[in-house]
Amino acid sequence: MVVIEQEESQHGNANPSNAGAGHGNDASDGFETASDADLDSDGEGGGGSAAIQEEHQQKQQTEQETEHDVPRSTESSENNALVNDEESRQKALDQANEAKVEGNKLFADGKYEEALSQYELALQVAPDMPSSVEIRSICHSNRGVCFLKLGKYDNTIKECTKALELNPVYVKALIRRGEAHEKLEHFEEAIADMKKILEIDPSNDQARKTIRRLEPIAAEKREKMKEEMIGKLKEMGNSVLGRFGMSVDNFKAVKDPNTGSYSISFQR
Repeated sequence: MVVIEQEESQHGNANPSNAGAGHGNDASDGFETASDADLDSDGEGGGGSAAIQEEHQQKQQTEQETEHDVPRSTESSENNALVNDEESRQKALDQANEAKVEGNKLFADGKYEEALSQYELALQVAPDMPSSVEIRSICHSNRGVCFLKLGKYDNTIKECTKALELNPVYVKALIRRGEAHEKLEHFEEAIADMKKILEIDPSNDQARKTIRRLEPIAAEKREKMKEEMIGKLKEMGNSVLGRFGMSVDNFKAVKDPNTGSYSISFQR
């Protein structure tokens, strides 16, 4: 951004010839600059005598320097600070992008550990600001796929979750997290990720096919877990009832066809 330097006459007034020259588009930079409007310079003294008129002019000059020159100098310093801060952020963003690009090259060469380091560098360099959300979410997702290739599925889930916190509609991050859940046999979680993808993109055939494939597997796992739980409950029951010469087999659950409720009956 071009910083507007204010020219002053020997009496401290702003030079009207500089107003708007070459600086008409500064407002587009997002920062305000000091106004170049002409200062009030009434030549009439109002007292009649030359001494009074001169005194009046000196008083006007002092007021103008106090009211206009000092604020402009302060505003210029503030603008310079804002420009420097913006330039610093942009430089950091450029460095983060360079590290991400290098990480992509390493990933393409199958160097997943080295790629992870570059993506991590990009995340450390990228400033925490709205304009860096995209690159940070991409780097987290890319770290997730690196971990997926390395078989570190828990890390994949963590990285993709971070990516989705930054960008909740990031389909690639959902796909990669879903794959990691499936590898860990978290079928219900994998199905949930695929359903989220369909909410974002109803035409995504990959997500639809994955749901159809995983639903029967998830149902089978639920049934297996239920049987295992019942088996453990029986073992616990028998360990207690065995002291009294009984077992859980002595108790039968009978369903009432009218109400659908169960009652327990004891049999020897």
